[in-house]
Order: sequence, then C-alpha cells, then structure tokens
Amino acid sequence: MSKQNENPEEQDQQLSIELPAEVAEGVYSNLAVITHSNQEFVMDFIRIMPNMPQAKVKARIILTPGHAKRLQQALQDNLNKFEQMHGSIEVGHAGALPFNFGGPMGEA
Repeated sequence: MSKQNENPEEQDQQLSIELPAEVAEGVYSNLAVITHSNQEFVMDFIRIMPNMPQAKVKARIILTPGHAKRLQQALQDNLNKFEQMHGSIEVGHAGALPFNFGGPMGEA
C-alpha cells in the first residue's frame, strides 16, 4: 500500500514529465542568439562547424519574460555550483565566434 499525500496543495504541484528518446539525445549548440519583444524572449541555439561559412539554427525556444528570468536564475545557480566543484569557467573574447574551434586552420 502506497502512502498518499494528505495535503491537497502538494498533490496539485506534482508534475509528470515525459522525455521522448529523440529529445533525450539533446542538441549540441556552440552559439546562442537571444532576442526579445515586450511579450517574449526568443533563444536560437546554433551549431557552427569549422571552416563552414553557414550555420543553422538547431533549436528555438520561446519564453515569457518571467520564465526567462527564472531560467537565468536557475542557470546562474547551476554555474555557481559547477564552479565550486570544478573551478572557474574561462570565457573567450566577447563576441568572438568559434569558427576554427581554437585550433589550427586546416589546409588543402
């Protein structure tokens, strides 16, 4: 016999989340472009490949301003925890695109 929550508010806050296999694989992105209007934030996740002049948006997420703020807070919390465990994360030059991924350029 399983014990049920006796508090109706706790029962209302339970959420079952399904993660389909094709989504669980994830999408790799090494560039994000974020824009906003007065009603929403749009985050485009892009994959740039070395020596390729064109990149494609691999995923687009549209958020309300409130949800964007909660996402920012959750991401900051996770970054702080990561850096406490693994040390400071080094960030490259602002605005620099990783066209060659930091390695030598290929020659044909």
